[in-house]
Amino acid sequence: MSIIGFRGPYRFLSNFHPTPNLSLLSYRWPTAEHAYQAMKTEDVVAQSHICRAKTPGEAKRLGRCVAMRSGWLEMRLNVMRLVVDFKFQDPTLRALLLETANIQLVEWNVWQDTFWGVCRGIGENNLGKILMETRQKIREGT
Repeated sequence: MSIIGFRGPYRFLSNFHPTPNLSLLSYRWPTAEHAYQAMKTEDVVAQSHICRAKTPGEAKRLGRCVAMRSGWLEMRLNVMRLVVDFKFQDPTLRALLLETANIQLVEWNVWQDTFWGVCRGIGENNLGKILMETRQKIREGT
């Protein structure tokens, strides 16, 4: 059994879901997407601008325009792990994640993101894998 696509009752799995308690790098991020996009750069002005983006979609667009930090491609998986770990420190979100039990989590999409998700049956599903890793770490108390 799988949860395919982070919509409806599983919207909380999406990086676009509101996360008002996500604090990282001295900012309180509206969503995990905001935090992840800001981590692409070391420019604190750009990070602040991304933090204030009105929507996660706007934060994502802004993240495409920043001066990338050195080694970003090599560190992006670990940065996503960090952001997701902080997101699920929220007790409500943590409980919802644990309720997914051992179900496979698949970040299905139509925008052809085959690195973080799966599109038309093709993709690495790295966000889904990180969510499942996080769920396991919470269970183990690590």
